[in-house]
Amino acid sequence: MSWLTRNKRHPGWLALQLHEDRIDLVHCKPGSDGRPQIALCDSFKKEGSPTSTLSRLCKEFKLNRYRCTTLLPVERYQLREIDAPPVPEAEVKAAVRWRMKEMIDYPLESAIIEVLNIPPDPAGAGASTALYAITARNDDVQACAGVFDSARLSLDAIDIPELAQRNLAALFEPDNQGVAMLAFYDNDGMLTFTRGGELYVSRRIELPLDQLMDGDLVRRTEHFARIALEVQRSLDHFERQYRYVSLSKLLLGPLPQDIGMHEYLASNIDGDVEPIDLATVMDVSLIPDLERPERQSQYLSAIGAALRNGQDASA
Repeated sequence: MSWLTRNKRHPGWLALQLHEDRIDLVHCKPGSDGRPQIALCDSFKKEGSPTSTLSRLCKEFKLNRYRCTTLLPVERYQLREIDAPPVPEAEVKAAVRWRMKEMIDYPLESAIIEVLNIPPDPAGAGASTALYAITARNDDVQACAGVFDSARLSLDAIDIPELAQRNLAALFEPDNQGVAMLAFYDNDGMLTFTRGGELYVSRRIELPLDQLMDGDLVRRTEHFARIALEVQRSLDHFERQYRYVSLSKLLLGPLPQDIGMHEYLASNIDGDVEPIDLATVMDVSLIPDLERPERQSQYLSAIGAALRNGQDASA
């Protein structure tokens, strides 16, 4: 999905993710061994406004020489699965836009709408029966871009966290099989189902990372039980709805420390559960600190954003 496009010189993508107190930078480019390579990964404390911090980083790292992307905050957009309209492909987006008129609570003319196809059953008629409609207020998208524009740093794309996680999961997909991926971020958890680098299903789990890492064993066990229940229900639903997709495993995203989640899920849900290590599928030799799970957890969504379009972003 791309709401803004321009050309830059450096290969790959630079993701800039704005947090409450810091800005994360991750540059990912094609590696010489065929794996994506992390060439830059760092975090900078906000000093003054986001614009002033971005301006400083832009000068220090010559960021305008990169193809830049960021992620729209989860509260600024909606992702809805809807039935695909029975119209020619060229007319799908217009038809979806008209349908959204009844689903959004703001004027249609002030909405930005993108469409993400869900791959159909290859044994069927070939046309998608469902798709995702991504909607956002134009003002929210422009406000996101405006912080960068004020810092004289042009964005080439704005994406959403679901697609960043899709990019990460794609690195671990076996041939012709799909994977589920569960990861936790600052605001909540996310469970995605992908195959062939395509997003089929996404679910949110309202459990921020800091609550998940709570040291109280009783609360932690309660969190684990809730997560396992939601994951198992989602697995069962996916199996019923997408019988043509064979799931190989559940990927568990890195956490700041081992809290026993892998063992709990492996014992309480059907199928294989595999903790992921990005260092096994990406070249992190330039950033040795990324071999540590806590650092992978910190930068997880920014790394996913920097994997935008896989390795086909070139200078």
